[in-house]
Amino acid sequence: MEDFANLFTQLIEASYAHEQYRDIECINLIASEGIKSPAVKEIMRLCMDLECRYSEGDNDLQGHVKERHYQGQKYITIIENCAADLVKLLFKCNWTDVRLVSGTHANLATFKGLSMATKNRKMVVAPLSCGAHISHDYTGLAGQVLSLEIINLAYDINELNIDVDKSIDIIKAARPGIVTLGASLFLFPHPVKELKEVTEEVGAYLVYDAAHVLGLIAGGEFQDPLKEGADFVTASTHKTFPGPQGGLILGNLTDERMEKAIKAVQRAVFPLSASNVHLARLPAVGVAALELKVFGRELAKQTVRNAQTAGEYLYEHGLKVLGADKGFTRSHQIAVDVRAFGGGKRVAKDLEEANIILNKNLLPYDDQDNRDNPSGIRIGFQDVTRRGFKESDIKYLCDLMLDVITYRRKPQEVKKDVLEFKKQFNKVEYGFNSIKEALEYVERELKNS
Repeated sequence: MEDFANLFTQLIEASYAHEQYRDIECINLIASEGIKSPAVKEIMRLCMDLECRYSEGDNDLQGHVKERHYQGQKYITIIENCAADLVKLLFKCNWTDVRLVSGTHANLATFKGLSMATKNRKMVVAPLSCGAHISHDYTGLAGQVLSLEIINLAYDINELNIDVDKSIDIIKAARPGIVTLGASLFLFPHPVKELKEVTEEVGAYLVYDAAHVLGLIAGGEFQDPLKEGADFVTASTHKTFPGPQGGLILGNLTDERMEKAIKAVQRAVFPLSASNVHLARLPAVGVAALELKVFGRELAKQTVRNAQTAGEYLYEHGLKVLGADKGFTRSHQIAVDVRAFGGGKRVAKDLEEANIILNKNLLPYDDQDNRDNPSGIRIGFQDVTRRGFKESDIKYLCDLMLDVITYRRKPQEVKKDVLEFKKQFNKVEYGFNSIKEALEYVERELKNS
C-alpha cells in the first residue's frame, strides 16, 4: 500500500502543479494547443454523467442520430444533433460527423472510408518533410495502419507551398483515390482550387486537413476549403477552434458521388473505428461554435495579426523567419530557423526554462533524419491572442524570446520577467464568461431578429 499511496500522492500533486504551471506561470506558444473560455469549461464540468455514457450506432446523411444500440439516449440524441447542426451552421455545410475523438481519428475515418468508396488504396499528400501531419504519411497512420500507398505532391521550398504544375502531373500519373492537403506546419493556404479539377479528373476525392486552421476558417481569415472545392474537411476542435479535445469531419451532400463517400466515411467512424465517442465534449463543441459565430472574426484577425507581428519583429532583430517575402504567415503560426543559435532543440529547451513553451520543428530543407535537433522552431499565437495579447505585447514577448535565443540573458533571469508579464493576462477574451451569459446573448439575438 505504501507504493500505491506514494504514487497517488505524486499524481495529485503533479495535477495541481501542472494547472498552476502551464495556465498561470507559462506563456504557451505551441501551435497545436488552444485555450477554452470559462463558458466552455463550465459546460464540461456540467457533463459528468454524460462522460460515463455510450452512444453507439449509425447516423443519417445530415449527420444526425439515425439509430442507437443502447437505451437512455433521448437527451444524448438531442445533444449530438444540436452539436452537429451548430457546426454545420458555422461552416455553412450540410453534413458533418462530430463523433470523432481527435483530428487523427477524423483522418483515420476519412481515409479509410474513401479508400473503401473508391476501391483505390493510393493517396497523394503533401510531403511530411514540408509540414504535413504524420497521419498523412506512409510512416504514420495512412501507411502503417491503413496500408495506403502514399505518393508525395511536389513542394516548392522557396514558395513554402505545394508546386501546382508539378503536382498536377503527379496526380495524373498516380491516379489516386484521395488527394490530401493541409498541414501541421501551415503558414499559407494550400492550392485547393488549383488542384480540384485534376482531382475530379482522376476520380479522386479531395480532403483538407484543417486541424490547425479550423478557427481561422470560421473567422474568415483563412481559405474556405469547402468553398474552394474540397470534398471533405477533417479537423481538431482544440487548436484555433477553441473547444474541447476532439475532432470532426465536414462536407456537403451534393450528389450520388458524395452520398457514397459520406456513407463510407460514416461506416469508418462506426463501427470500424469508434465505440465510445467521448460524449461529454459535444456540448462544449457547441458552445465553442457559438463563440466563433459571435467572436470568431475578431479573434481570427487578431491571431493572424499577432503572428505576422512576431514574424516581422523577430526578422528585423536578426532571426531567419521563413516566408519573409510573403508576410511571414497567413495563419496562427510562424517558423523560425535558429541554426545560428544552436538549433531547435537548444532554443526550445532554453525557452522552456524561461517558461516560454514552444516546440522544435523540422523545416522543409532540413535533413529529415535529424529530428532530434532540427533547424527550426514553430511558434503559435492562438493561446496568447485569446488571453488578450495585442501587437505591443507580442513585441515585448519577442524581446524576451530574443534574450534567450541570442544568449543575451540566462533563461532563469528571463523567467522572472515572464512571470511578471503573464500576470497581466489572467482572463480569456473572445468568448463567454458563463453559460448564463451565452444564453442571455442568444435570447437577445432572438428578440432582435
